[in-house]
Amino acid sequence: MPETRRPVHGGQGRRRRQSGTVFYVTAGCLISAIFVVPLLWEVLRSFEPTQAITSAPSLASFSHLGIANYRSLLVGSDDVVRNVLNSLGVALATALLTTLIATLAGYGFGRFRFRGSGVVFAVVLVGFMVPFQAVLTPLFLELHDLHLLNSLVGLCLFYTAFNLPFGVYVMRNTFIQVPNELVDAARVDGASVMSTLTRVLRAIVMPGIATSFLFAFLFAWTEFLGALTFLTSSSVYTLPVALSNVETGTTYGGVNFGYLTSGAVIAMVPCVIVYAALQRFYVRGLISGAIKG
Repeated sequence: MPETRRPVHGGQGRRRRQSGTVFYVTAGCLISAIFVVPLLWEVLRSFEPTQAITSAPSLASFSHLGIANYRSLLVGSDDVVRNVLNSLGVALATALLTTLIATLAGYGFGRFRFRGSGVVFAVVLVGFMVPFQAVLTPLFLELHDLHLLNSLVGLCLFYTAFNLPFGVYVMRNTFIQVPNELVDAARVDGASVMSTLTRVLRAIVMPGIATSFLFAFLFAWTEFLGALTFLTSSSVYTLPVALSNVETGTTYGGVNFGYLTSGAVIAMVPCVIVYAALQRFYVRGLISGAIKG
């Protein structure tokens, strides 16, 4: 007779589930610590005096924490506050414009077939292969001819142009994965092309929209070389360019690490906020798409 497999008792199965939970929680905490601990260390060091930051860390060095670095950087200089607003405006405008154009283009490439669509999409993907550093001089001359040098509008258009290939690629693949039955049902109900996009597919393609927005925002917020090249007035500097000037302080060749660390923490805040907000929309988009699909 074949051997009868003995059932696992409830207590034993419960212990296995508990041990598995402990393992996953422990592994998750360790992996999270790899990313979180350096950020917390940066934040903690930003509250120390400059002399303590440049010295070896010790328990005594953390007894003099304060906001002197932030006060000197923000309150003592109105330009830095203006530079933060410049960066925020450029990053938001770039992200919104990139997401809007990429969504419409991805909708066309993913849901419609027209003559030459493959060739046009291949031309869009060429943007992946050409870094903007390689065409910096032609871009400078083009913006000069368009009277967009030293302009936040010109910088926003520049960032949008080089973020669009990635955005179009993501949105095209997102729309391709949408079930055809869902689009056909919307067409039968009399929905127009734009109504189908905004009312039926919006929740399903939200992960792609969030990805395009996040990528464009982070690129525009942290980009340095293009802003340094196209902006010549301190009144329109973005935060990375402004920090490169402020952190040197009054000593030629020296670095004010108090300004550097506090500026890095300030630059971190919008990135964390935007990522946390889009993570919520990303999860909600997946759940809504699963229910409606």
